[in-house]
Amino acid sequence: MADKTTIFLTGASGNMGGETLRQLLNRSDRFRVKALVLPNDAATPVIKRYRGHRNLEIVWGDLTRYEDVLRGVSGADQVLHIGGLVSPYADRFPERTMSVNVGGARNIVEAIKAQPDPDRVRLVYIGTVAQTGDRQAPVHWGRTGDPIKISHFDHYAVSKTRAEAIVAESGLKHWVSLRQTGIAHPHLWKIHDPIMFHNPFNAVLEWVTAGDSGNLAANTCEDSVPEAFWRNFFNIGGGAGMRKVSHEFAAATFQTLGFSDFRQVFQPNWFATRNFHGQWYSDSDTLEALVPFRRESFADFLNDFRNALPFYVKLGARLAQGAARKRIEALAKAEGGPLHWIACDDRAHIDAFFGSRAKWQALPADWDQFTLEQPSRSPSYLDHGYDDGKPKENWTAADLRQAAEYRGGRCTTGYEGAPHAPVGWICALGHAFHMSPNLMLRGGHWCPTCMVDPSTYDAVATRSPFFAQVWQGGF
Repeated sequence: MADKTTIFLTGASGNMGGETLRQLLNRSDRFRVKALVLPNDAATPVIKRYRGHRNLEIVWGDLTRYEDVLRGVSGADQVLHIGGLVSPYADRFPERTMSVNVGGARNIVEAIKAQPDPDRVRLVYIGTVAQTGDRQAPVHWGRTGDPIKISHFDHYAVSKTRAEAIVAESGLKHWVSLRQTGIAHPHLWKIHDPIMFHNPFNAVLEWVTAGDSGNLAANTCEDSVPEAFWRNFFNIGGGAGMRKVSHEFAAATFQTLGFSDFRQVFQPNWFATRNFHGQWYSDSDTLEALVPFRRESFADFLNDFRNALPFYVKLGARLAQGAARKRIEALAKAEGGPLHWIACDDRAHIDAFFGSRAKWQALPADWDQFTLEQPSRSPSYLDHGYDDGKPKENWTAADLRQAAEYRGGRCTTGYEGAPHAPVGWICALGHAFHMSPNLMLRGGHWCPTCMVDPSTYDAVATRSPFFAQVWQGGF
């Protein structure tokens, strides 16, 4: 046991975390795992399955309690910080979300710094595609360094953006932020929440399977990981075969469920037209090249999805499509669903997700009048405002000034050639702050005040050519 690498894992009861735990324990010849688990999660299938495994130590505790996190981090060679609150729960309880996601990241960083040799401990932090918000055509291709842009009411994205900054500005020698995309897992059929209607039918997402996500996390623990991997940001994506328009994904999964056509159970005006999140990644192959992890295809996902379906779900899809439609319509009318916003004249949500009530009223209720679009599959790139082909070690004060001006602001301090050290800035709206050039240029972060406040985005876009590229009209 002494010669094995010790991994501290958070989020072991979730989809990615559970798959990561399985893959690490399948490599018991070289890894032992300490997993932070809430006592309430003791009965989850993955914890029940592996509890008592000779290479697993369960640390019963909570991310919000520093002493629990410290017990997990102490003695670990690497931390896989996958745990946290996710949507839709995260958006309904914003204070709890900030405590868990932001406070948890802070506790992880502080616990690593409390170790005898913090530079020896490696930290893998899992971010999210939600940080860059709604990226529909023609700006549906994205890469790290693009602007952080939070969708209205997305408290989860706010928490993950703040947590990522804590990790990136921690001063740790070995950290990385991997921004997770949509996870295609076999139990997607169990998700029955109005959040499904927040995703526009013509939006895009580059999915990844749960198996490949777990494989990636486990592979980051191997000795073969290059030094170039650390102190960087990467998008997790399944590659070309996993790039789907939302209506394509719906067609495939509903056919697998047993429906002949997903349009038989939906109306197009039940779904938002904006204010969600998703991209196809022009840079997702970068991560694959550094830490190879892709083994599964979209067909593999559909096969696993099909095999996980109970017989009664398949039978109901074939014999009771009318009942299924009524159940889904009731969900659209439930709190958090678009038809609920319309019935209650909730202008804040209507404006955010449709643009206006008039724009919702103009949407067709008939599929014959609704265009299912196919955006360009040729990658395009935003202008980052400086020569982003330069290695960070070659950045100059002129690069920083140019990038700041492209964001409508300016650099207020000198630059000594240290990309991970804080530099002074002023944003387009006059907020002064300090941030490392690495977080700004490679991570796409900017003013900590404006960045997480969508109410400022109209004003920012008029002053920042950088942000204006992704701002397709105000809310």
